[in-house]
Amino acid sequence: MSTIATDERIPNNVDLSHDKRLQRALEKWQPAYLDWWRSVGPQVFSENDVYLRTAISTEPGGWANFDYVKMPDYRWGIFLADPEPGRVIPGGDHAGKPVWQEVPGEYRNVLKRIIVVQADTEPASVEQQRWLAATAPSLYDARNLFQVNVEEGRHLWAMVYLLHAYFGRDGRDEADELLARRAGDPDKPRILDAFNQPCEDWLTFHCFTCFTDRDGKFQLGALAESAFDPLSRTCRFMLTEEAHHLFVGETGMERIIRRAAQLQRTAPEGDVRGVGGIDLPTIQKYVNYWFSYCLDLFGSEVSTNAADYFASGLKGRWREAKDYTEHGALHQTRRVDYVEGDKIVGHDVALRNAMNEVLRADYAEDCERVVARWNKALEEEGVSERIHLPHNRFHRRQGIYSEHRFDPQGNLISQAEWDRMADVWLPTDADRAYVKSLMKPVLEPGKFANYIAAPKRGIHGQPVEFEYVRTDG
Repeated sequence: MSTIATDERIPNNVDLSHDKRLQRALEKWQPAYLDWWRSVGPQVFSENDVYLRTAISTEPGGWANFDYVKMPDYRWGIFLADPEPGRVIPGGDHAGKPVWQEVPGEYRNVLKRIIVVQADTEPASVEQQRWLAATAPSLYDARNLFQVNVEEGRHLWAMVYLLHAYFGRDGRDEADELLARRAGDPDKPRILDAFNQPCEDWLTFHCFTCFTDRDGKFQLGALAESAFDPLSRTCRFMLTEEAHHLFVGETGMERIIRRAAQLQRTAPEGDVRGVGGIDLPTIQKYVNYWFSYCLDLFGSEVSTNAADYFASGLKGRWREAKDYTEHGALHQTRRVDYVEGDKIVGHDVALRNAMNEVLRADYAEDCERVVARWNKALEEEGVSERIHLPHNRFHRRQGIYSEHRFDPQGNLISQAEWDRMADVWLPTDADRAYVKSLMKPVLEPGKFANYIAAPKRGIHGQPVEFEYVRTDG
């Protein structure tokens, strides 16, 4: 079990004090990080006491401390899951061999790129959400937003440690660039498009944390199977924190959906918008948009890069070591649907080349589980409508379906049909303006905006009406 040095300037369990050169480099990066946090991190309640959890251990239980913290004083640190004795490479051409503690020269550049792309998503979401607390539907929700934000910041620290520790000057330069890019900046945007999209309302935030952070779960899960053990250990502990982010999105959407059903039952003629709620058809549009947007984050359905990553052991399948008995993925195929003329035709593709599709399918299955929970809430509220995920071909901008148009059931349609129906399937400017018009802050403990139901319970045993953010400074 690794020891946590909680009293150092940078809390860590990587024995940082015994590598003075690395310690000095990270301590030099720390003020730049804090400048970034203050300039484009949370801009509302930034100096207020917030009831946050802080990692103090990497043990499965009791790993976090809950207390009031001012966000700039949060103890960001570098925490890796404890090493697994005798761990071997889970999959690919090197399966069964000892994992790497250093970066093999032949994989240095591609591994650095994988780390940078993952690292870039962490500060991006903080930047996207920096003004959201100004319209928080409750103090409970504001606190959850801030918990996500500070942990995304810690995840950035975890990746920056890898860049500094294992990639020399190039790694230090990449770490600096992570603080230079900005979400949505036309001149220096974040690497992945989903992390340049505006997040100006709480329906978007809860969709983002449900669907985009869930993509992060599966990407981190694939990296947790990496042959490069420091990356694997980093991602394994990040997944521990990521679980709360998914909880925020999943339950936040359920509360908005449940409230829509309640208002639909009681409002005159079921007019949810007429009584200041978010109606189920609008929620469905947002689900269509964010689920389809996040499918693109997995890459093309057929990819030589994905094959190379798996073959080399840089990434694995979701739960590769635990859920698979055959780890080579050779002489196997996966059926992938292509568009040929006006038809959709399935072709068998070498499994390694379809690894993006394997991970995307695992992601979609997990999202279906979430939607089933939402539909259970609708059933409990006594309404007949249900939420549905669109087909994986719908509204794609990357991959083999991006040049074609499909309806939410995955049927190939014409451009004219798409143009006629797109506003029925996806949020319009008017929809976004309406949702944004509802974004009024509710800052009395235990009170909630009209468009979202109260949670069933509070955080860490606290009551729902607990003062999760001290608004008096």
